Amino acid sequence: MLKEISYKNLFSLEGKTAVVTGGLGILGKRFCAGLAEFGANVAVVDLDEKEAEAFARELTGRYGRKCSGIACDVSSPGNVKDMVAKVLNEFSEINILHNNAASKSADLNAFFAPFEEYSLTEWRKVMSVNLDGMFLVAQAVGSQMARQCKGGSIVQTSSVYGILAPDQRIYEGSFYLGHEINTPAVYSASKAAVIGLSKYLAAYWADKNIRVNTLIPGGSQSGQNDTFLRNYSARVPMGRMGQPDEMVAALVYLASEASSYVTGQSIVVDGGLSVW
Repeated sequence: MLKEISYKNLFSLEGKTAVVTGGLGILGKRFCAGLAEFGANVAVVDLDEKEAEAFARELTGRYGRKCSGIACDVSSPGNVKDMVAKVLNEFSEINILHNNAASKSADLNAFFAPFEEYSLTEWRKVMSVNLDGMFLVAQAVGSQMARQCKGGSIVQTSSVYGILAPDQRIYEGSFYLGHEINTPAVYSASKAAVIGLSKYLAAYWADKNIRVNTLIPGGSQSGQNDTFLRNYSARVPMGRMGQPDEMVAALVYLASEASSYVTGQSIVVDGGLSVW
């Protein structure tokens, strides 16, 4: 006889507190909304405190959850420590971390410079957020989860270019918001490192019932020109770029008890790009 269980309820985040770094990004806002809709109270963490607070109020009004906006530069140990303290003061505990913040640098000429001309200064600037920030936030929040003795779920955002090399041909004539684009090596290297960090932490904290997994999105449509859309889509078996909302369900699965026996894994949401 089958044991009585509600599979639907396994996806519920009711009563959980989730911290989302990079919560104001194109994907970040969708991630925050998805977690709130499934019942979580959400700490929206990003650089702009006023905007984070405004978005948190919007989430509360829409989903009826307790949400809060908190400013944090994830590359700063002091900022990260203060952010965790504010979350605990507001919510008492942390059950879910979506370690999602990433930088593409305000100086687009430096960020998109050819590999042969890439500056160490720019490399370190991007790494300070994309990798150092992941380390600092995971360290601070994971340690808190361990102290709570209740376990938790950490989901870290990588990229399909953390597991694949970008096809340089798709960038011929490609622009994003009016700027010629590519995928620089620092982005690929930092996103590959996120996967390694997740695997390490999954093993390290397994005895504390803290699960650590990686969400790997493919390219999402967000302002690229038609040339890029055609070039990228031609590489994807499904024949198109992803939509930001299509990434959310994978996060909810990894954050919830539906994935209670899943740790150290990567979920790739890329329309099949990585199978070719």
